[in-house]
Amino acid sequence: MKGLVDEELCIGCGLCPSICPEIFKMDSETGKAVAKDKEISEDLIGSAKEAEEQCPVEAIDIK
Repeated sequence: MKGLVDEELCIGCGLCPSICPEIFKMDSETGKAVAKDKEISEDLIGSAKEAEEQCPVEAIDIK
């Protein structure tokens, strides 16, 4: 599984990296969230899914 962030929908609130910093980070150039290009390990799936669910604009997809 990997995390995906729709940068057009993202409002840069910073919630996802605060919930799951191992998978999400803020892009210093755009001010929006991006997903790190790595597989989500079994122990991080719960927090990655929580970030997906908590996103106020539904910009995150965990696949």
